[in-house]
Formats: sequence, C-alpha cells, structure tokens
Amino acid sequence: MDPKSRKISNATLQQWSPLGEAKSKESIVQTISQTAETLSNAFICDQQPEDLIYNLFKIPNKEEASIGKLLSLLKNFGLQESDPRLKPMMQKIRDIEQAKEEQFKEARDPKHWKLGKADFQKCISESLSLISRTLQNDLVVPSWTQFCNRIKDIYVKCKPISDGKVADYIPQLSRFDPNLWGVSICTIDGQRASWGDSKIPFCVQSVSKAFNYSLAASDLGADMVHHFVGQEPSGRLFNDICLDTNNKPHNPMVNSGAIIVSSLIKNTWNMADRFDHMLTEYRKIAGGEFVGFNNAVFLSERATADRNFALSYYMKENKCFPEETKNLSEALDFYFQLCSMEVTCETAAVMAATLANGGVCPITEERCIASRPCRDVLSLMNSCGMYDYSGQFAFHVGLPAKSGVSGLLIVVIPNLVGIALWSPPLDKMGNSCRGVAFCKELINNFNFHTYDNMSNNEAEKYDPRKRAGEREKDNVVTLLFAAKAGDLNTVRRMYMQGTDLQVADYDKRTALHLAACEGHADVIRFLLNTAKVRADPKDRWNRTPLQDAKAEGHIACIKLLEQSMQLSEGHEDEDEDNVAPTKTESQPKTVKKVEKPKKYTSPQRQTSTAATIRSTESSSTDTEEEEEDFRILLETKKKEIAAYEKSRKPLEGLTNGI
Repeated sequence: MDPKSRKISNATLQQWSPLGEAKSKESIVQTISQTAETLSNAFICDQQPEDLIYNLFKIPNKEEASIGKLLSLLKNFGLQESDPRLKPMMQKIRDIEQAKEEQFKEARDPKHWKLGKADFQKCISESLSLISRTLQNDLVVPSWTQFCNRIKDIYVKCKPISDGKVADYIPQLSRFDPNLWGVSICTIDGQRASWGDSKIPFCVQSVSKAFNYSLAASDLGADMVHHFVGQEPSGRLFNDICLDTNNKPHNPMVNSGAIIVSSLIKNTWNMADRFDHMLTEYRKIAGGEFVGFNNAVFLSERATADRNFALSYYMKENKCFPEETKNLSEALDFYFQLCSMEVTCETAAVMAATLANGGVCPITEERCIASRPCRDVLSLMNSCGMYDYSGQFAFHVGLPAKSGVSGLLIVVIPNLVGIALWSPPLDKMGNSCRGVAFCKELINNFNFHTYDNMSNNEAEKYDPRKRAGEREKDNVVTLLFAAKAGDLNTVRRMYMQGTDLQVADYDKRTALHLAACEGHADVIRFLLNTAKVRADPKDRWNRTPLQDAKAEGHIACIKLLEQSMQLSEGHEDEDEDNVAPTKTESQPKTVKKVEKPKKYTSPQRQTSTAATIRSTESSSTDTEEEEEDFRILLETKKKEIAAYEKSRKPLEGLTNGI
C-alpha cells in the first residue's frame, strides 16, 4: 500500500506518543507519513535511513538524538528491549552509556539516554531493518495498543472464574495456587505483551506432545512418524488403553501416540544426549526464552505412572514400538522428562508464535520446525488437541490449540499470533477453565475463527490485521463494482449489513452515478426507493446521476431519477410551507417547533415511522410498475432494432454493388 494513502488511526497516533511532547497532532501525522514514504523508497531517496531516523529523534537545537524515545516508541509497537533482534543495538547503547557514566560519575535513566549522531547511527544500524519496518507501521498488528486493550479486557473478564479443580493425580501439580492466571501473546513479527502471572514457571505436560511430534517429523519425516502412529481423533479418553484398526495409536496427541513419538526421537543416542538435544530444540523454538526442567515433577509423575506403564506394555505386545526401543522404562522416563520441561507464559507464547509463523521463531527468525510438520501439527491440534473436548472446541473456537494438566493452554492463529494461557484449575475434560472461557470470548470479539472470514459474516468483529480505513475502502470498492455490474444481490446484501450506500470514491462518484452510467434501472430503483439515497449527488466535476443517464441515453434510468427528484422537491416545498413564521408583536409568543427531516441511517436503525414513510413514498400501483417494465422492454427492443438496421447497411451496399 502506498504510504501516502494510509489513514492514520488514533491508536497509531497513541503509539507515536514519545514524539508528541513537542509536536502537534497534525505534525505527528505528517511525520508518520513522511517517514513511511521515505523508508519504503530509500533506494531512490537522497537521504539514508540512518539519517532520517536520527532526524526523527533529534533534540531541537542540539546535535544529539534521544535513544530513549526510540526505545519507548518500539515498546509501544510491542517490541521489547530483550528481543534478540535488538540485542546488538542494546549492547552498543549500554556500552556507550556505561562509558559516559564512568566519565561523568553519574548513572542515568535509560529513558533519558541521548547519543550524538555518529553513536546513534552506529547503534541503530545493527537493527535497522526491524526499526525501519516498525517506523513504517509495517508490522502484522498495526494498532498494537488497541489490540492489547481488547485482550486485556478479556483477561480481566475471565479472572473471576472460580470453576474447576487443580490436577491432583500428580502430587507436585496439586500444590499450585488455583488463583494464578497469566496470559501472554506473541505475533509472527515478535510483538509481545503479557498480563497477570506470566513469569511464573510451570511444566508443559501434554503441551509437549505438539512440539515433540513436530520435531520428530522434522527430523525423520512425517511419513516415517506416521508409520508408527495415526492421525485420527480417537473418540476415547486421552489415556485409554486402545489402538486403531491398524494396531497403531490413534494420533500423537493421546498418551499412547505421544509415548511412541518420543521413542522415535534420537533413539540410538544415550538418555543424557537425548535430553540435552530436546532441551536445546525447545529453547530454539522459544527464541532463547526461559526453558527449564522440574525434577520434582518428573519423579512425582514417574511414581504415579501405572496407567502409562500398562499402556506401554500393551503397545509392546502389539509391536508398536520401533526396533531401537529395547528398554521400556527408559522410553517412559524420556517421555516423562519431556512432560516435565518448565516454561513461563511468555515462553509458551513465543513457542506458539513459532507454530503460527510456519516453524520460524519470530524473535530470532531462525527455522526450528520444517514447513510440512508445522502444518501437520496444527491440523492435529485442531482435531485432537483438547482431549475429549476437541470437537466442541473446534466448533466453538475453530483454532488449533493444545492443553495440558498443568493448566497451560496454547492457541495458534496461523500467520498472526500465538497465545499462551495458564490457570491451574481444570474442567472435567482436563482443560483450563479460564483458558477455555478466554478462547470463547476471543472468538466473540475477534474474527479469528477459521470460518469467520467467509462472505455474509458478522461485520462487527474486530480484525487487528486491518489498517485504519481498510474496511471502509473495501466497502466502497465492493459497492461501486456491484453498481457498475448491475449486481443487485450484492447491493441488497450490503444494505442489509448496514453499509451506507451513499459512500463515494475519491472522485465523489457514488453507486447511483455508476448505475446511471451503465443503465441498471433495477439497481437505481433499489437505491432510490428502498435505500433512500439522494437522487442528485454531485461528483468532483459537479455531474449528477441524471446527467450521466442522459449522456448515455438510458431512458428508464432518466425517468426514475426525474421522478425521485420531483418527489424530493415536493417534500422540500411542504417543509417550507410548514416552517413557523418569525415572531412579531402581533403573533403569539409561543410557536410550535417544526421537526427537521431525519438524516439517512442504516437499515438496522430505521424506526417503524421511517418504514411507514418509505412505504408511503413507494406506493405506486401494480399497473404503474407494469408500465415501467414495459417501457424498459420497449427501450431494449428499440436498441436491438437500431443495431440490426446498422448491421444491415454494409450488406445492402454490397448487394447493390453486385
């Protein structure tokens, strides 16, 4: 999109607030537009990006720029100082500031850090690509503050929920406070935010199944993995002792399938190397965020693993394990170790965002999971990720998700964001009560459901990917193309959805103008009689739809427009007659106030009175409508005859020549 054509929303202006101390709103809008335009066309501009950014944050009347304001602005767009992509810049800034502090013997607040031009440009050059994208507002969620406010509202709404019970079949898990509640989000561009208890470590438990499968499939190939495990929902309990008709576990998200998948991972290595390998891979997926190991939970889980041992021996009897698996106790220990990996909400959000980003970690831009396994694991999470609630979750929420008995629930919105929700109390299905409630509220507020983007869907849901003005632009384009093509069904649908059918394009051309130009009398009749649009709007050349219809010779359209304009003039005359006279000495002191005619409103807000007026104005008889249809048909026939006569003239000349 052309930066000049972008509409600047109030949310975007709020994100640029660090520059607002010394500039007016109009000045900030101009600065945003000029910055975006210059950075997007840096290759044809004389000014280098480093110079432009320096001038943007330059302190008036000084040869210094405020690096603190730059950091504040990046934070407003969701980029944290701990972001690995900003690490080289942050290290250089700290080195320079540390040297200044030693020189002047004074510690300074990072918000007030100032650098000379050379130092400033040297620092930002390390992360220039990310800073440029941010200043162009080219991140996947442009109105980050507005999006975060809506997420926070849902977080607060779900906090009072007191349903559910903390898992107690693993003793260590039962010790968590049921009031803990944390939410973290991370977009595919690395924009991050957190609320509540987002820094407390907890075990991933069954959420590890999704990442174990994706890593195994990336290493061995999906076909190899599915030689040992299926893809179908089981319809049974997650720890049920059963196999499918091919004597394989139903899918990698149930205990039987997860045990088999973990037995495939580096199964020729010793236990220590296998664990180190998975810990390294988890940290890579998390972009270097905290990933630990809780030995107490591991020992507690192993001590209460009778069911999993029974399940494993049953699978061994049916030859489900790979040949390399010789020791069943070691195979189960490795599975329990992976379930006992520790993360925080913030870590889990980055891991979910890696899945949302096609297997590439958004904050390191490193590929961690191959493309096909990433696609496959999202399909499995969508159909099998929520235990026995998977079908209902897919119906109500419609997003890939995976839950664990520790209270963790990750939700993936492909190509947009990963969300981590943590609250220990679980429902009867084993899912976090607050987490499931949050997901339902999320779908009520945002168009994130897989099938929310179909035509004729709810227009009031918020889409954080949309930039300011994009929705209005889409409506104008759709309406005008429908009017030009004579697509009455689309025009009628947009009317029923509450779209203002009087909207105009850059040239102030409306749907009525285009329908008149193209001779679509049925569209004109609907716009005038049903939608009650003005009959005489003027474009930038001061042309009305009636003039366009006359220029093209569309008789039926001309009659409809003239009739509507005559009715409008009649109503205006009546209004003038009803206007109360000015007060004079001979007139009474109190004069009854005459109500002004109501302005155009959307069909959802029209009152019964407006409906009565509409029915009165369009109360033409059936005979008149039949006559109008006959006139249209007659006009069409005349055009056909004229075209036929015109085509015959060359033939007649040819015949005379013979």
